[in-house]
Amino acid sequence: MRFSKFRHRTILEDEQIVQLYWTRDETAIQRTDDKYGALMYRVAYNVLHDRQDCEECRNDAYLGVWNAIPPNRPEVLPVFLCKIMRNVALMKFREKTRKKRIPSEMLVSIEDLANTLHSADSPECQCQAAELGRLINGYLAGLTERQQYIFVGRFYMGDTLETIAGGLGVNASTVHREIGKIKQGLKSYLERNDVYV
Repeated sequence: MRFSKFRHRTILEDEQIVQLYWTRDETAIQRTDDKYGALMYRVAYNVLHDRQDCEECRNDAYLGVWNAIPPNRPEVLPVFLCKIMRNVALMKFREKTRKKRIPSEMLVSIEDLANTLHSADSPECQCQAAELGRLINGYLAGLTERQQYIFVGRFYMGDTLETIAGGLGVNASTVHREIGKIKQGLKSYLERNDVYV
């Protein structure tokens, strides 16, 4: 399913957009794009750094949203949309890296976090993944709104330090220092919950 751009539309509330999906109204895709298209594109671009690939991902992501609602009724629509777009972009990234090496801010942000969270392929570590996710969410809930913005921007959205700094009105070195504190805080939080990394 493809979509086209129309300007001068009234931006709908999230629940209204979700209801369009539930009633299988194809304008839901256009309404989603009107409100969240730029955000979804940013998620894809931070992974792929290629406009054409991002356009392909956008169409695939909207098809994924169309197929996911119903049966799902997302509580927070932009998070739901970004998760689908991120998964689509990561699949495209893996497909491209099989053929050649491409630069991606996502690689940098994952390497950034890797020093805090080590992973292993053992069955025991795989079984603990869900618990680790729960603990990380608990840690995030205790952060300030600014710290959450930095953490999610860097490690979920794959934003550059400069992009995050611009959003906060500070310089990149300030963001770099704050990321270091957030990672150290996460490590300490995990250790207090008997997870050692």
